[in-house]
Amino acid sequence: MKNKTPIAVTSRSFSAHPVLRAELLERYSDVQFNDQAKSLSGEGLIEFARGRRKLITALERLDEAVFAALPELEVVSKYGVGTDMVDMAAMARHGVCLGWTGGVNRRSVSELVVALIISLLRHVPSVNREVRDGTWKPRVGRQISGRTVGIIGCGHIGKDLTPILRAFGCTVLAHDILDFPEFYAAHQVEPVGIEDLLRRADIVSLHVPLDESTRNMLSAERLALMKPDALLINAARGSLVDEDALKTMLLEDRLAGAGFDVFSTEPPQDLELLRLPNFLVTPHIGGSAEEAILAMGRAAIEGLDRNAVPTAG
Repeated sequence: MKNKTPIAVTSRSFSAHPVLRAELLERYSDVQFNDQAKSLSGEGLIEFARGRRKLITALERLDEAVFAALPELEVVSKYGVGTDMVDMAAMARHGVCLGWTGGVNRRSVSELVVALIISLLRHVPSVNREVRDGTWKPRVGRQISGRTVGIIGCGHIGKDLTPILRAFGCTVLAHDILDFPEFYAAHQVEPVGIEDLLRRADIVSLHVPLDESTRNMLSAERLALMKPDALLINAARGSLVDEDALKTMLLEDRLAGAGFDVFSTEPPQDLELLRLPNFLVTPHIGGSAEEAILAMGRAAIEGLDRNAVPTAG
């Protein structure tokens, strides 16, 4: 027998996905989907969710005003692994439960990171443009094999990426606020401080959540520690990096290249940065593999029933 609890799905992509829709409707009979594909925020989000006891949300911002206006709300289940759009303290104050599963998109993100690294090392974007413009000029690149890769944040994605890099014969350095001695030993990972990692790594890849402790963690001062022939990859959150300082370093050849899937403002507005030949950009597609979308959607459906009030702070 189907659950009659009123549900609202704010996510446009979940609402448009036939498999996820069908699987949700197998469990719940009263579901309101975002079929008009509206970008919901503020009052529009509140009106859409009013009267609904459970929500499936993605990138919608849930703050004190939203929770205060929806006293009937019992559960928010996240479609996607990022929780920086949710005010956890406000959620806890209002007694709303969070359904969330970490790492369900980890392989999708890991594979994109490897694609960005290899594309930059082999100058794939530049030579592709040159050939299309009628220039046939082979360029010498570098292999990923044998490089030293620094992973900042060794959570679900960092742990998934590590054995892939080790398969290429890479030396892997890791920095995390937590210690994972068994994992490090099993995969021959060297735990190091962040500044040591930045100085030593040929490639730096970011895999931390965005909060006040990580915002702008790669400041101009820290970026300056990187080697001139190094690469920076960010498929985590845009506000982790000082993008203005990064642009200056790329322009002045103080950094060989960077590949970003995320930005502090999306879509990004700095066309000068986007058009740099040593900057590779993708439109926040880290979790957009078909397999990852299904995994995230199914986790969100499960989260409607498996959840808990988050700890405040």
